[in-house]
Amino acid sequence: MLTGLTPGMLAALLLAGVGLDLLLGEPRRWHPLAGFGWLAQRLEHGLNRGRAGRAAGCAAWLLAVTPFLLAALLLSLPGTWLALACHLLLLYFALGLRSLRDHALPIARALEAGDIAAARRRTAMIVSRDTDDAGATDLARAGVESVLENGNDAVFGALFWFAVAGGPGALLYRLANTLDAMWGYRTPRLLYFGWAAARVDDLLNLAPARLTACSYALLGDSRLAWRCWRRQAPRWSSPNAGPVMAAGAGALGLALGGAARYHGELEQRPPLGEGRAPGPADIRRAFRLVAGSVALWLALLSAWALLATGMRHA
Repeated sequence: MLTGLTPGMLAALLLAGVGLDLLLGEPRRWHPLAGFGWLAQRLEHGLNRGRAGRAAGCAAWLLAVTPFLLAALLLSLPGTWLALACHLLLLYFALGLRSLRDHALPIARALEAGDIAAARRRTAMIVSRDTDDAGATDLARAGVESVLENGNDAVFGALFWFAVAGGPGALLYRLANTLDAMWGYRTPRLLYFGWAAARVDDLLNLAPARLTACSYALLGDSRLAWRCWRRQAPRWSSPNAGPVMAAGAGALGLALGGAARYHGELEQRPPLGEGRAPGPADIRRAFRLVAGSVALWLALLSAWALLATGMRHA
């Protein structure tokens, strides 16, 4: 295996990493990603000047990611307890299941209490769309969409790449995802400079996004989820968010997508899913769908580890 870990060790580390994330959540101070974000910002300001284009963006991406990835590879060389600890800590820092819950569920509570102002503030913390004049249904829709999409971006992507390449794989995914979130916009300043960040993130998400969509379909309204994925995902601008959100919306039996305001301009997005408009309780349903999908894959990986261990000792 690429990780140098036995199936049993890999499954144990995955369970421990998810457990640590749920128990501790994100560090409130000195989060490593905060320092990485500062570095990425400095690199962009320093290299994205004049007619800087894709080459400058590629160089910036490599300068930002390579030192940390090499350090992770060296620290996780097989054969020592330090390597196992490194794998576990890297997975913990890469995961965001607890953070997803802590950011999304307060939106539901605020909406249930009728506190639209608080719901708008909470929603603005996790989405890029304008929320100043959003109504209750708009906020519930934004919350559900964010939970479904981040089920892949904040959870499954890291789990998938950890299963493939251990802690360094999870780290690579999280750093690439962060750079895409910072540089991968089609604005005049970032259109060319952020090209590499956007493309690398797309590539790393090809497999986990589709596994996420499959998980949503298996645990919800499967027939509707498959139909929405097949018909609606190709119309979505992102090749990976489309399957995830279309399948998730179908699995929940909700009508998502549609109009949303970004930077003061109304954008008509393709429809996602079928059924009724979302309400506050659907934010909780979306999170349960994500958490159930995590539990499903952890159970499958644990079963695979037990089977592989039994075959090796047979």
